[in-house]
Amino acid sequence: MLEFNFHPFPVIETERLLLRRITNDDVNEVFELRSNPETMKYIPRPLVKNNQDALDHITMIDEKIDSNVGVNWGITLKGNPKLLGIIGYYRMQPENHRAEIGYMLSPDFHGKGIIPEAVNRLLQYGFEDLKLHSIEAVIDPENYASEKVLQKCGFVREAHLREAEFWEGKFLDKVIYSLLVSDKK
Repeated sequence: MLEFNFHPFPVIETERLLLRRITNDDVNEVFELRSNPETMKYIPRPLVKNNQDALDHITMIDEKIDSNVGVNWGITLKGNPKLLGIIGYYRMQPENHRAEIGYMLSPDFHGKGIIPEAVNRLLQYGFEDLKLHSIEAVIDPENYASEKVLQKCGFVREAHLREAEFWEGKFLDKVIYSLLVSDKK
């Protein structure tokens, strides 16, 4: 079984991006992301209502990192510490050498190639550093932008789960994409 260790925290760079630890100083940006109905449209989780909710979300991220069961990075442009989005590994399954990747980005930065750049770098980190065998992404079937990102990054559509999650009085479909380490060679 794999063992994950996010200490010291892995700061990751790409050509344009710096993926860094999210801190309480990012509370306003986390609030903007997680309170925005547009950003949260395909994420079946409650909108944050105030800065305390955003701080609680940051605390939850920290607890997962501290216990080595999940990891999230703040997406920033090199040379500018302002948080543009969040990307990370959720639902880590060390026994299966598998993790789920997820991401969100401020609408002001959509269409600039930021998420594919961050995803590709995290795939490298996941396969090379974490020694994952497979990485999955679970999306809403109507989230065509995310689907396009996943396809661009080499993910394969594995399944369409019909009415697999109950959220706010409705049953929602989920689509699972995955990528194996052997797919990246």
